[in-house]
Amino acid sequence: MRKLTPPQLLIFSFFCVIILGTGLLSLPAATVDGKALPLVDSIFTATSATCVTGLVVRDTGTVFSPFGRWVIFALFQAGGLGIMTFSTLFAVLLGRKIGFRETDVIRSTLNRNNILGLKKLISYILCITFIAEGAGALLLFLRWKVSTDWSVLEIAEKAVFHSVSAFCNAGFSLFKNNLEGFFNDPYINLIMMVLIFLGGIGFIVVMDLLGLFVKKGPARRISLQAKVVLTVSAALILMGAVLLMIFEKDNTMKGMALSGRGLSALFQSVTARTAGFNTLNIGTLTVPSLLSVIFLMFIGASPGSTGGGIKTCTFAVVAALVFGMMKNKKRVMFFGRSVPKQIIREAVVIFFLALSWIFAGTMLLVYAGGTFTKGGDVLVKALFEVVSAFGTVGLSTGITGALSGAGKMIIAATMFAGRLGPLTLALALAFKERKDNYVYPEENIMVG
Repeated sequence: MRKLTPPQLLIFSFFCVIILGTGLLSLPAATVDGKALPLVDSIFTATSATCVTGLVVRDTGTVFSPFGRWVIFALFQAGGLGIMTFSTLFAVLLGRKIGFRETDVIRSTLNRNNILGLKKLISYILCITFIAEGAGALLLFLRWKVSTDWSVLEIAEKAVFHSVSAFCNAGFSLFKNNLEGFFNDPYINLIMMVLIFLGGIGFIVVMDLLGLFVKKGPARRISLQAKVVLTVSAALILMGAVLLMIFEKDNTMKGMALSGRGLSALFQSVTARTAGFNTLNIGTLTVPSLLSVIFLMFIGASPGSTGGGIKTCTFAVVAALVFGMMKNKKRVMFFGRSVPKQIIREAVVIFFLALSWIFAGTMLLVYAGGTFTKGGDVLVKALFEVVSAFGTVGLSTGITGALSGAGKMIIAATMFAGRLGPLTLALALAFKERKDNYVYPEENIMVG
C-alpha cells in the first residue's frame, strides 16, 4: 500500500468500495423478492452508484429492498464526496495525523493544487455538502407533503434519497420513470436544478462564491477557475436549453406551452451535463437532440466536483487553444490571466484520451452489446450510452437493460474511467519518470 502513488491509491480506494458494494447488493436481503441479483448486475449497479452515474439495469425503486436502496445511497454519497475525503474525515475524528500522501490523493480528487489547511478544507466540503443536501431534502419533503398522498415515512425517504442523488450528480431515482412525472412542477424542477448545479460546479468554486459574502477588502475576489467554470457552465446550459427547445418543439414538447417547453429544456440541459435525471423521455428524443445531449455529457461537470466528463475547464482550455492558434496567438488567456503550459498539455491529453476511450467503447459496445443492436439508430444509441457512462451522467435511450454481460462490463469500465478521469488512470499506469541528460535535435514534420 505504501508503494502506491496517489493516483494508484485513489483508484484502489474506489475499486475496494465497488467490491464491497457488489458484495452487499448480491445479498438476497438487497432485493424485494429475496433473490440474489446476478453478479454482473451487482457489479454494474455498485459501479454506477460509486461512480455517481445513475445507469441502471434493474429499477431502483421496485427491485431493491430498503436495505438495497440504502446501500446504493451510501455508495453514491461516498462516491460523490470522494472516498479519500471520507477516509480523511475518519482519520481526523480518530486523532490520526494526515500524511503527505493522503494530501496528494485528496488534491488529485479535488483538482486542488494549493491545499494548505487540509482539515479546514475537509470541514468546509462536508459542511457545504450536508447543508445543501439537508436543505434540498427539506424543500422536497415540504413540496411532496402538500402535492402527494404518500405517507410521511415514504416522503422522507424519497426526499433524502433524491436530494443527495441530485447534489452528488448521481441520477438515481426511486421513481420508475425517473422525474418524468414532475415535468410540469416548477418547484421540483428548480430544487433539483439548484442541487445539481451546486454539486456540478465543484466545491472550490462554491467556497469562492461563499467567500464573496464573507470576506472583505482585497481578499473578496473570485478565482480564475471560478470565473471559467461559471462562464462555461452558463453558456453550455443556455445553449443546450435553446437547442432542445428547437429540436423537440414538434416531438416530446409538442402541445406544451412556451413556459413548459422552457422549463423542460432548461432542466434537461442542466441535468445532461452530469446528473442523469430526466423529465423528458430520452428514448424518444430526435437524433439532433441526442447529439446535443452527447456534447453536453462529454464536457460534463467541473473540476473538483461530484461529476465526470472531461470537465468545463478542460473544454475551455482546449477551445481557447484552438481559437488562439486560428488568431495566431501564442498564449491561452482567460480574464487577463495566462494559463501555464503544463495545464494546456494536461487538457489536450485529457481531451485525446477521452475521445479515444469513447471511440473504443462505442465500437466494442456495438460489437458485443446485446439485443439493442437489432433495432434502429444503433450507433447513436451506443455512442449515447458510452458518453453517458464516461460523463457519469446516467441518461439512457433505454438500452441499458438490453445490454449483454460483456456490454454491461464495458459500460461499467467506462463509468469507472469517467469518474476517476482518463489522466488519473494514465498516471496510475505510467512508468516511473526517467530523466534524460541529453536532448535530440529538432526536425519539422508535416501536420494537417
